[in-house]
Amino acid sequence: MNTTRFDGRVYLLSGAARGLGGAQARRIVAEGGSVLIGDVLHDQGAALAAELGARARFQPLDVTREEDWQAAVEQAQRMGPLHGLVNNAGVYAPVPLLAENGAEEFERHLRVNQTGVFLGLRAVTSALTACGRGSIVNISSTVGIRSAPNAIAYTATKWAVRGMTKAAALELVDRNIRVNSVHPGPIDTDMLSVRSEAQNQARINQVPMKRLGSAAEVAGLVCFLLSDESRYMTGSELAIDGGCAL
Repeated sequence: MNTTRFDGRVYLLSGAARGLGGAQARRIVAEGGSVLIGDVLHDQGAALAAELGARARFQPLDVTREEDWQAAVEQAQRMGPLHGLVNNAGVYAPVPLLAENGAEEFERHLRVNQTGVFLGLRAVTSALTACGRGSIVNISSTVGIRSAPNAIAYTATKWAVRGMTKAAALELVDRNIRVNSVHPGPIDTDMLSVRSEAQNQARINQVPMKRLGSAAEVAGLVCFLLSDESRYMTGSELAIDGGCAL
């Protein structure tokens, strides 16, 4: 591992108190960077920042609130020039099309998974422009490539994130800001707790590699996209899913 890859660079991570975002925060700090951990999970986010030390801070961040994004960017810039953003925050509820609460759940997914990404992109653009460079990674999903049953709201938003990534990449390329999307398959995080153990095992059986991915594996890919190693990549969509998108 290159322990100086992110030396002197600051990154804002939404949904970073645990799971994918938490693994990314650990990896960035381990490689010499600093992180602003944004999340609605105050206790877990503060605990992670304390664990990671002086190069990590926690900031309450509800990604559906523009004012929260502004406060998060300001806090991140107090740590140094902002170099990038990872839009991790998301919700997932497997709800059939005709479920009684279908419209309500659809709108909740839109607010967090799609509008949250949009607001994040808007919030960091000026800071990254001032820095002279930047990398943004939007966390989509394998269902943003191929879909899944009983997940119309989640699928709609993750396809949207895929398209928003490409639109933002074209719009921001002249500012030296790169925007790419990552599409995880079934990853061993708390998000899978919405399914029963039997349902999760059935899902694993459908994965060509016959296992769940880890948050650390996804963090490795995200950090590649944040780093200069991917400097000729923008608008790319990368699946990390054990072969699910095949």
